[in-house]
Amino acid sequence: MIGELSALLTAGLWSGSSIIFAAAIRRIGSVQVNVARLVFAGVFLLVTIVVMEYDVHLSFMQFLNLGISGFIGLVFGDTFLFKAFHESGARISMLVMSLAPAISALLAYFFLGELLSVWGILGIVVTTAGIVVVVIAGRQSSSSKAGISRRGIVFGFLGAIGQGAGLIFARFAFNEGPINGFVATFIRIVTAIIILVPLTMATGRLKNPIRIFSGNKRALVLTLAGAVLGPYLGITFSLIAITYTKVGIAATLMATVPILMLPLVRVIYKERLSWHAIVGACVAVGGVAILFLR
Repeated sequence: MIGELSALLTAGLWSGSSIIFAAAIRRIGSVQVNVARLVFAGVFLLVTIVVMEYDVHLSFMQFLNLGISGFIGLVFGDTFLFKAFHESGARISMLVMSLAPAISALLAYFFLGELLSVWGILGIVVTTAGIVVVVIAGRQSSSSKAGISRRGIVFGFLGAIGQGAGLIFARFAFNEGPINGFVATFIRIVTAIIILVPLTMATGRLKNPIRIFSGNKRALVLTLAGAVLGPYLGITFSLIAITYTKVGIAATLMATVPILMLPLVRVIYKERLSWHAIVGACVAVGGVAILFLR
Protein backbone atom coordinates (compact mmCIF):
# COMPACT_ATOMS: atom_id res chain seq x y z
CA MET A 1 0.00 0.00 0.00
CA ILE A 2 2.92 2.38 0.71
CA GLY A 3 4.19 1.87 -2.85
CA GLU A 4 0.80 2.53 -4.45
CA LEU A 5 0.17 5.64 -2.33
CA SER A 6 3.67 6.95 -3.11
CA ALA A 7 3.05 6.44 -6.84
CA LEU A 8 -0.25 8.34 -6.69
CA LEU A 9 1.39 11.12 -4.67
CA THR A 10 4.10 11.26 -7.34
CA ALA A 11 1.46 11.72 -10.04
CA GLY A 12 -0.15 14.50 -8.00
CA LEU A 13 3.17 16.27 -7.52
CA TRP A 14 4.03 15.96 -11.21
CA SER A 15 0.61 17.32 -12.16
CA GLY A 16 1.23 20.46 -10.13
CA SER A 17 4.79 20.84 -11.38
CA SER A 18 3.65 20.45 -15.00
CA ILE A 19 1.32 23.45 -14.68
CA ILE A 20 4.03 25.51 -12.95
CA PHE A 21 6.79 24.58 -15.41
CA ALA A 22 4.52 25.37 -18.36
CA ALA A 23 4.13 28.92 -17.01
CA ALA A 24 7.89 29.24 -16.47
CA ILE A 25 8.71 27.90 -19.94
CA ARG A 26 6.48 30.56 -21.54
CA ARG A 27 8.70 33.16 -19.88
CA ILE A 28 12.27 31.87 -20.36
CA GLY A 29 12.13 28.75 -22.57
CA SER A 30 12.25 24.99 -22.03
CA VAL A 31 16.06 24.55 -21.97
CA GLN A 32 16.54 27.12 -19.21
CA VAL A 33 13.75 25.66 -17.12
CA ASN A 34 14.82 22.05 -17.68
CA VAL A 35 18.40 22.66 -16.52
CA ALA A 36 17.49 25.08 -13.72
CA ARG A 37 14.89 22.75 -12.21
CA LEU A 38 17.49 20.00 -11.88
CA VAL A 39 20.12 22.31 -10.40
CA PHE A 40 17.67 23.77 -7.87
CA ALA A 41 16.42 20.29 -6.95
CA GLY A 42 20.01 19.09 -6.56
CA VAL A 43 20.72 21.90 -4.09
CA PHE A 44 17.53 21.19 -2.14
CA LEU A 45 18.40 17.49 -1.98
CA LEU A 46 21.97 18.16 -0.88
CA VAL A 47 20.77 20.42 1.96
CA THR A 48 18.20 17.82 3.01
CA ILE A 49 20.76 15.02 3.04
CA VAL A 50 23.26 17.07 5.07
CA VAL A 51 20.71 18.42 7.57
CA MET A 52 18.99 15.06 8.09
CA GLU A 53 22.33 13.21 8.06
CA TYR A 54 21.07 10.51 5.70
CA ASP A 55 23.40 7.59 5.03
CA VAL A 56 25.22 8.09 1.74
CA HIS A 57 27.44 5.01 1.97
CA LEU A 58 26.34 3.00 -1.06
CA SER A 59 28.04 0.24 -2.99
CA PHE A 60 29.69 0.91 -6.34
CA MET A 61 26.90 -1.00 -8.14
CA GLN A 62 24.23 1.09 -6.41
CA PHE A 63 25.94 4.30 -7.51
CA LEU A 64 26.37 2.90 -11.03
CA ASN A 65 22.77 1.75 -11.38
CA LEU A 66 21.39 5.04 -10.05
CA GLY A 67 23.68 6.98 -12.37
CA ILE A 68 22.54 4.94 -15.37
CA SER A 69 18.94 5.40 -14.20
CA GLY A 70 19.43 9.16 -14.11
CA PHE A 71 20.94 9.22 -17.59
CA ILE A 72 18.29 6.98 -19.18
CA GLY A 73 15.29 8.52 -17.41
CA LEU A 74 16.15 12.20 -16.99
CA VAL A 75 18.43 12.79 -19.99
CA PHE A 76 17.53 10.22 -22.67
CA GLY A 77 13.83 9.82 -21.79
CA ASP A 78 13.02 13.48 -21.14
CA THR A 79 14.98 14.65 -24.20
CA PHE A 80 13.00 12.43 -26.55
CA LEU A 81 9.75 13.38 -24.80
CA PHE A 82 10.45 17.06 -25.50
CA LYS A 83 11.33 16.16 -29.10
CA ALA A 84 8.02 14.31 -29.38
CA PHE A 85 6.18 17.40 -28.11
CA HIS A 86 7.91 19.45 -30.78
CA GLU A 87 7.17 17.00 -33.62
CA SER A 88 3.61 15.87 -32.85
CA GLY A 89 2.30 18.07 -30.07
CA ALA A 90 1.35 17.24 -26.51
CA ARG A 91 -1.77 15.17 -27.20
CA ILE A 92 -0.20 12.60 -29.54
CA SER A 93 2.99 12.49 -27.47
CA MET A 94 1.12 11.79 -24.24
CA LEU A 95 -0.90 9.15 -26.07
CA VAL A 96 2.30 7.34 -27.06
CA MET A 97 3.72 7.87 -23.57
CA SER A 98 0.70 6.02 -22.14
CA LEU A 99 2.58 2.90 -23.28
CA ALA A 100 5.16 3.55 -20.55
CA PRO A 101 3.42 1.41 -17.88
CA ALA A 102 3.19 -1.57 -20.22
CA ILE A 103 6.83 -1.12 -21.23
CA SER A 104 7.83 -0.87 -17.56
CA ALA A 105 5.91 -4.04 -16.70
CA LEU A 106 7.48 -5.89 -19.64
CA LEU A 107 11.01 -4.77 -18.74
CA ALA A 108 10.40 -5.67 -15.08
CA TYR A 109 9.29 -9.15 -16.15
CA PHE A 110 12.44 -9.80 -18.19
CA PHE A 111 15.04 -8.09 -16.00
CA LEU A 112 13.57 -8.32 -12.49
CA GLY A 113 11.44 -11.43 -12.79
CA GLU A 114 8.37 -9.53 -11.59
CA LEU A 115 5.10 -11.35 -12.25
CA LEU A 116 1.74 -9.59 -12.14
CA SER A 117 -1.49 -11.21 -11.00
CA VAL A 118 -4.54 -11.23 -13.26
CA TRP A 119 -6.01 -8.39 -11.19
CA GLY A 120 -2.75 -6.46 -11.51
CA ILE A 121 -2.78 -6.79 -15.29
CA LEU A 122 -6.48 -5.85 -15.41
CA GLY A 123 -5.81 -2.77 -13.28
CA ILE A 124 -3.00 -1.64 -15.58
CA VAL A 125 -5.12 -2.17 -18.71
CA VAL A 126 -8.18 -0.35 -17.29
CA THR A 127 -6.14 2.58 -15.94
CA THR A 128 -4.19 2.94 -19.19
CA ALA A 129 -7.44 2.84 -21.20
CA GLY A 130 -8.83 5.67 -19.08
CA ILE A 131 -5.65 7.72 -19.59
CA VAL A 132 -5.84 7.15 -23.36
CA VAL A 133 -9.46 8.36 -23.46
CA VAL A 134 -8.57 11.51 -21.50
CA VAL A 135 -5.56 12.27 -23.71
CA ILE A 136 -7.57 11.75 -26.91
CA ALA A 137 -10.27 14.05 -25.54
CA GLY A 138 -7.70 16.79 -24.90
CA ARG A 139 -7.21 19.58 -27.37
CA GLN A 140 -4.05 19.88 -29.38
CA SER A 141 -2.08 22.92 -28.31
CA SER A 142 -2.32 25.72 -30.84
CA SER A 143 1.46 26.11 -30.65
CA SER A 144 2.07 22.48 -31.61
CA LYS A 145 2.40 21.02 -35.05
CA ALA A 146 -0.79 19.51 -36.37
CA GLY A 147 -1.07 15.96 -37.54
CA ILE A 148 0.74 12.77 -36.69
CA SER A 149 4.47 12.62 -37.34
CA ARG A 150 6.28 9.31 -37.62
CA ARG A 151 9.31 10.94 -36.05
CA GLY A 152 7.14 12.23 -33.24
CA ILE A 153 5.74 8.77 -32.55
CA VAL A 154 9.23 7.25 -32.55
CA PHE A 155 10.49 9.99 -30.22
CA GLY A 156 7.52 9.44 -27.88
CA PHE A 157 8.13 5.70 -27.87
CA LEU A 158 11.82 6.25 -27.06
CA GLY A 159 10.75 8.59 -24.26
CA ALA A 160 8.48 5.87 -22.86
CA ILE A 161 11.31 3.33 -23.04
CA GLY A 162 13.59 5.80 -21.27
CA GLN A 163 11.12 6.21 -18.42
CA GLY A 164 10.58 2.48 -18.06
CA ALA A 165 14.26 1.55 -18.28
CA GLY A 166 15.17 4.31 -15.83
CA LEU A 167 12.87 2.75 -13.23
CA ILE A 168 14.38 -0.69 -13.84
CA PHE A 169 17.93 0.48 -13.14
CA ALA A 170 16.75 2.36 -10.05
CA ARG A 171 15.13 -0.85 -8.83
CA PHE A 172 18.43 -2.70 -9.42
CA ALA A 173 20.06 -0.25 -6.99
CA PHE A 174 17.36 -0.71 -4.36
CA ASN A 175 17.56 -4.49 -4.68
CA GLU A 176 21.25 -4.29 -3.73
CA GLY A 177 20.39 -2.86 -0.32
CA PRO A 178 18.42 -0.12 1.48
CA ILE A 179 18.83 3.41 0.09
CA ASN A 180 17.21 6.61 1.28
CA GLY A 181 14.92 8.03 -1.39
CA PHE A 182 16.42 11.53 -1.22
CA VAL A 183 19.95 10.13 -1.60
CA ALA A 184 18.92 8.03 -4.61
CA THR A 185 17.20 11.01 -6.24
CA PHE A 186 20.28 13.20 -5.63
CA ILE A 187 22.54 10.71 -7.42
CA ARG A 188 20.16 10.48 -10.39
CA ILE A 189 19.80 14.25 -10.69
CA VAL A 190 23.53 14.99 -10.31
CA THR A 191 24.24 12.50 -13.11
CA ALA A 192 21.71 14.25 -15.33
CA ILE A 193 23.20 17.67 -14.52
CA ILE A 194 26.75 16.50 -15.29
CA ILE A 195 25.58 15.38 -18.74
CA LEU A 196 23.01 18.08 -19.59
CA VAL A 197 24.86 21.24 -18.60
CA PRO A 198 27.97 20.70 -20.82
CA LEU A 199 25.77 19.59 -23.73
CA THR A 200 23.46 22.61 -23.57
CA MET A 201 26.42 24.97 -23.10
CA ALA A 202 28.31 23.44 -26.03
CA THR A 203 25.30 23.89 -28.32
CA GLY A 204 24.77 27.48 -27.12
CA ARG A 205 21.24 26.76 -25.93
CA LEU A 206 21.93 27.47 -22.26
CA LYS A 207 22.11 31.17 -21.42
CA ASN A 208 23.46 32.84 -18.30
CA PRO A 209 20.90 31.84 -15.62
CA ILE A 210 21.74 34.80 -13.36
CA ARG A 211 20.97 37.26 -16.14
CA ILE A 212 17.86 35.36 -17.19
CA PHE A 213 16.34 35.07 -13.72
CA SER A 214 17.35 38.56 -12.58
CA GLY A 215 15.35 39.89 -15.51
CA ASN A 216 12.36 37.69 -14.76
CA LYS A 217 11.74 37.16 -11.03
CA ARG A 218 8.40 35.48 -11.73
CA ALA A 219 10.13 32.77 -13.76
CA LEU A 220 12.56 32.22 -10.88
CA VAL A 221 9.74 31.73 -8.37
CA LEU A 222 7.90 29.37 -10.72
CA THR A 223 11.01 27.31 -11.47
CA LEU A 224 11.86 27.03 -7.76
CA ALA A 225 8.31 25.92 -6.93
CA GLY A 226 8.27 23.44 -9.78
CA ALA A 227 11.66 22.06 -8.73
CA VAL A 228 10.31 21.34 -5.25
CA LEU A 229 7.19 19.57 -6.52
CA GLY A 230 8.78 17.77 -9.47
CA PRO A 231 12.43 16.65 -9.21
CA TYR A 232 12.80 17.13 -5.43
CA LEU A 233 9.65 15.47 -4.09
CA GLY A 234 8.16 13.83 -7.18
CA ILE A 235 11.19 11.79 -8.24
CA THR A 236 11.92 10.87 -4.61
CA PHE A 237 8.43 9.46 -4.09
CA SER A 238 8.62 7.66 -7.45
CA LEU A 239 11.68 5.79 -6.17
CA ILE A 240 9.90 5.01 -2.91
CA ALA A 241 7.00 3.68 -4.99
CA ILE A 242 9.10 1.16 -6.94
CA THR A 243 10.68 0.04 -3.69
CA TYR A 244 7.37 -1.06 -2.17
CA THR A 245 5.38 -2.23 -5.19
CA LYS A 246 5.97 -3.77 -8.61
CA VAL A 247 7.46 -1.47 -11.25
CA GLY A 248 4.57 -1.95 -13.70
CA ILE A 249 1.96 -1.01 -11.10
CA ALA A 250 3.97 1.99 -9.86
CA ALA A 251 4.49 3.20 -13.45
CA THR A 252 0.76 2.90 -14.16
CA LEU A 253 -0.25 4.93 -11.12
CA MET A 254 2.41 7.55 -11.87
CA ALA A 255 1.08 7.80 -15.43
CA THR A 256 -2.26 9.16 -14.16
CA VAL A 257 -0.90 12.71 -14.44
CA PRO A 258 -3.35 13.60 -17.29
CA ILE A 259 -6.22 12.49 -15.03
CA LEU A 260 -5.08 14.45 -12.00
CA MET A 261 -4.47 17.53 -14.14
CA LEU A 262 -8.14 17.75 -15.16
CA PRO A 263 -9.35 19.57 -12.01
CA LEU A 264 -6.26 21.81 -12.09
CA VAL A 265 -6.96 22.78 -15.70
CA ARG A 266 -10.61 23.40 -14.85
CA VAL A 267 -9.78 25.67 -11.90
CA ILE A 268 -6.71 27.47 -13.25
CA TYR A 269 -7.53 27.82 -16.96
CA LYS A 270 -11.33 27.70 -16.63
CA GLU A 271 -11.47 25.07 -19.38
CA ARG A 272 -14.61 23.01 -19.78
CA LEU A 273 -14.15 19.28 -19.36
CA SER A 274 -15.66 17.17 -22.13
CA TRP A 275 -17.75 14.10 -21.39
CA HIS A 276 -15.00 12.01 -22.96
CA ALA A 277 -12.51 13.37 -20.44
CA ILE A 278 -14.88 12.76 -17.52
CA VAL A 279 -15.64 9.20 -18.65
CA GLY A 280 -11.95 8.50 -19.19
CA ALA A 281 -11.18 9.83 -15.73
CA CYS A 282 -13.83 7.56 -14.20
CA VAL A 283 -12.43 4.55 -16.05
CA ALA A 284 -8.91 5.39 -14.88
CA VAL A 285 -10.10 5.78 -11.28
CA GLY A 286 -11.71 2.36 -11.56
CA GLY A 287 -8.39 0.93 -12.74
CA VAL A 288 -6.58 2.59 -9.85
CA ALA A 289 -9.12 1.05 -7.45
CA ILE A 290 -8.41 -2.39 -8.90
CA LEU A 291 -4.67 -1.88 -8.35
CA PHE A 292 -5.27 -0.90 -4.73
CA LEU A 293 -7.76 -3.69 -4.00
CA ARG A 294 -6.12 -6.47 -6.00
